[in-house]
Amino acid sequence: MKQLHLSASEESFKKIVIQHMMYGFGDDPNPLPETVALVEDIVVEYVTDLAHKAQDIGSKGGKLSVEDFLYLIRKDLPKLNRCTELLSMQEELKQARKAFEVDEEKLASVE
Repeated sequence: MKQLHLSASEESFKKIVIQHMMYGFGDDPNPLPETVALVEDIVVEYVTDLAHKAQDIGSKGGKLSVEDFLYLIRKDLPKLNRCTELLSMQEELKQARKAFEVDEEKLASVE
């Protein structure tokens, strides 16, 4: 398995993100470094395993898709519902941003 090497600032940022995630789930605002490292290991292992499983079931010649991941979590309803909610919000944001885009050519022709 290929290991990614992060800079010290990226490692620090990753640890802060994990601390915030832990706090969001009810942990202490300043968890022990050992606890953060353990949670990081667990998260990395889970995500890596999920990606490998998605790769195994992938239907598009090795290219991963959102549907591959949704299929894997289909029996975990809280995760599935949260993922579909986030995907829906992502689409709404994309449409909202598109509504505010200014077409330079149309603007120039109006003037």
